Amino acid sequence: MVLKKYFFSNFPDNRFDSIDLLDIIKEVEKYIMEIQPEIIYTHHYGDLNIDHRRTFEAVITATRPLEGCCVKEVYCFETPSSTEWNFEYGSNTFKPNVFVDIEDTIDEKLKAMECYKSEIREYPHPRSLKALEIIAARWGTVVGKTYVEAFELIRKVV
Repeated sequence: MVLKKYFFSNFPDNRFDSIDLLDIIKEVEKYIMEIQPEIIYTHHYGDLNIDHRRTFEAVITATRPLEGCCVKEVYCFETPSSTEWNFEYGSNTFKPNVFVDIEDTIDEKLKAMECYKSEIREYPHPRSLKALEIIAARWGTVVGKTYVEAFELIRKVV
């Protein structure tokens, strides 16, 4: 899959809790109507980052499985230094149950991360290139692969 288009909205960084959830939901719904995706990948509901949690809430609300909804699958991904750092809530931990072999694309993933200069850090930070490779290798050990991207399936309508 190749990213063909991306969108930005005008919400304040790390302050989604200052925005009415309905406003975020309406923004997500607008893009769902435009793109008509069958699958959505979103932040994990237990992330430490408030913007990630609010994004999940907006996505799960905007993708209610109503008659005619184009979205058939919703997955959460982990965000290094956000998902695993929320030690407070045991039941909100990332519980992946879908694993995608990325052995052939791990180099592309790391190269793409190099472009994300404002977020990348030095090892042993979870957002370092070395840590990202280690995380992919760790999930790979769970399912007998070299490198894996892990997801938590939230809903799938067949």
